[in-house]
Amino acid sequence: MISVDGRSTGMDIKQFQNLEEILVTIMGGGELEGRVVTDVFVNNECFSEIYPHQAEDIEADEIQSVEVKSVAVTDMALDITRELDKVVRLMDHGARRVAELFRQAEDAEALEVYQDLMDVTRDFLNMIGVLRNEALVRGGEAFNEAAEEISTLFSEMLEVLENEDWILLADLLEYEFIPAVERWKKVIAELQENFQAAAKE
Repeated sequence: MISVDGRSTGMDIKQFQNLEEILVTIMGGGELEGRVVTDVFVNNECFSEIYPHQAEDIEADEIQSVEVKSVAVTDMALDITRELDKVVRLMDHGARRVAELFRQAEDAEALEVYQDLMDVTRDFLNMIGVLRNEALVRGGEAFNEAAEEISTLFSEMLEVLENEDWILLADLLEYEFIPAVERWKKVIAELQENFQAAAKE
């Protein structure tokens, strides 16, 4: 049996040569429009590819059942926005830690934590960008202002980093980066509202 989210698709495993054909047909069938696949179960066991096109190597005669589980894009996006609040707290904590280390002249450790902070911040901004495109936020002034502010701040911090002025970098983190990060909470709240509204439609 081939099913999507507990509903039978009416397709017969025997009409396919391998698992990849089955999955491609399901993906193209329209049942998953506006949804994200979270799990694939083959013979009641969770399946994920270890190498590209592994599904092609699983012959149809080895398969008794295929079940695809999915969630609505809006539900998944809403869950992600809830996690982003935790990331903002993490960025705040990281910035305070770096500033503290620089002020204690623990430059090597401070630079290490600073690099981690920048990586987390970049990933955060990329995720916000993806979610914003998905949400088609109306207006979005808060996003534009916050993005412009953090972009300017990044350039400033890079310059200070090159000059190895650690105390000034500590000041920038404490007095400009932390308040800038705080303003992203408004953007996250706007995204949550958008996804909640979309989930109700």
